[in-house]
Parts: sequence; C-alpha cells; structure tokens
Amino acid sequence: MTTTAFARQREPFPVAVPGLSFAAAAPGLWRVASATGAVLGHIERRAEVGDDERFVARRLVAGTARTMPVGEFRSSRDAAEVFR
Repeated sequence: MTTTAFARQREPFPVAVPGLSFAAAAPGLWRVASATGAVLGHIERRAEVGDDERFVARRLVAGTARTMPVGEFRSSRDAAEVFR
C-alpha cells in the first residue's frame, strides 16, 4: 500500500507594494525586501476561525538572524506597509 502526501505550494504575495519585493519562503510565508534588496523581515498568513485571514509581520533585528513581531493585520497590504 502506498500513500501520497501533497505539499502546499508556495505562492506569490497577494498584492504589489511599491518599493518592496516579496519572495515566497514557504507556503503562507514571504520574505520582504527593500528596493535595494536588503531583507527587512517576513509576513506570514494565518487563518482564523471562519476563514478570516490574518497576516503577521515580523521585522529582522539588525545584526542578527532574529525577528521581532510588528503586528497582526487583516490585509496583506496593511502588513506590508509597516516595512515602507
């Protein structure tokens, strides 16, 4: 008997935001970079009760590989705006 596992696909960021670029890092997770290519942080999609999506923004701490939570937002655009 064989079983088949289906991996969730990485997808593009839902909206375009001037001055920022987004790279899919994992399903529901995007790396945010400035126009110069400097990585600023990550945005993660989280599903809530009733399929009400939330987006969590985390900013990279300068000089480290750690991130700091910035906030939870109702739209992907609002989450991205904190990096501008």
